[in-house]
Amino acid sequence: MILDQKLFHMGFVWQEKNPIFYIINSCSVTGKAEREVRQHIYQIRKKFPKTIIVVTGCAATNWIKNNITVNGVDVLVENDKKESIPALLQTLQSRILTPKRINPELHKAYQRVNTLPYVHDKFLASGRLMIKIQDGCDRFCSYCIVAHLRGKPHSRTIKEIIHTIKEYSSSKARSSPKKVLVRQLAGSNNKISEVILTAINTECFGKDTGETLGELIDAILTQTSIPNISFGSIHPWSITDEFLAYYQTIMPTNRFVPFFHIPIQSGSNKMLQLMNRGYTKEELSTTLKKIRSINPDAFIGTDIIVGFPGETEKEFNETYEFLKTAAIDKIHVFRFSARPGTAAEKLCKVYGEPTPQEKQERAKRLRELKK
Repeated sequence: MILDQKLFHMGFVWQEKNPIFYIINSCSVTGKAEREVRQHIYQIRKKFPKTIIVVTGCAATNWIKNNITVNGVDVLVENDKKESIPALLQTLQSRILTPKRINPELHKAYQRVNTLPYVHDKFLASGRLMIKIQDGCDRFCSYCIVAHLRGKPHSRTIKEIIHTIKEYSSSKARSSPKKVLVRQLAGSNNKISEVILTAINTECFGKDTGETLGELIDAILTQTSIPNISFGSIHPWSITDEFLAYYQTIMPTNRFVPFFHIPIQSGSNKMLQLMNRGYTKEELSTTLKKIRSINPDAFIGTDIIVGFPGETEKEFNETYEFLKTAAIDKIHVFRFSARPGTAAEKLCKVYGEPTPQEKQERAKRLRELKK
């Protein structure tokens, strides 16, 4: 059960004006992302001075591990303790809040699960259900802090994922008073037309449960009637020959959305090695061509980092030329920023890194190429 759903089934209600609690799920993948979290906390604290602000996610985990104090935050919750948030809020409500701070009508609503207010969810309202199938990572790419903050890979079982899909998509679930939140989140049409599978690293799915990505897709295709299945991102290590052979068999069903977001990060072998990505640009090119040969209409997007330590004009031009000819339709460009505690932080001292102006210029060139 997703966190929102747990909160509502425990009796909490959505309140846009003067909420008692405000939960922020934070990101720490880049320095910019973490700054934006801090800015958001500041804005919420200014807007709601008496609200209890609870921050979870990667930035929160990073702050806890490094004993960093962030003004405006009341409670920090580590990633692996997210599931405890509903119980935590219940405890805070009973121990900290005084009756004067609780709206009597809202307090009554806590006891009435069947009278939950409508909450807008842009994905569910458009008929798309996002399901996180896996968390954690064991790759430790040199630029990435996520593996340090998310911990060892752990997956949901296929049985659990199928149950969640059926819970949201079946008419029985939508009409049941106990599942009223499903109806309200899904919007007026009450139909789920697409399941989007998300993960920190799709390659890690099933490592701890003994299951595979192919088995998961097959189970969704055979055990549910969801019209469309897609991935938020699918990582290069997941696209094995075995996966491609399976994709070729299911492609004619038209239920697997022909969209692949494959974060490759660079088209320079030197940079890929320094990034600890574990593949070469030649291997990437072959993989992308295979996808396109199986499905000529496949839309392929990617992420690219510019300005990594050791990247000179030579390495950048290798990436640029690779992208010009690769089977890629869309590029999302990131400018490198060192995250404390990663291997890349040390690489900066060894190789140095491009200047901010060089990073900006390279990012601009890739954005122009994208057009």
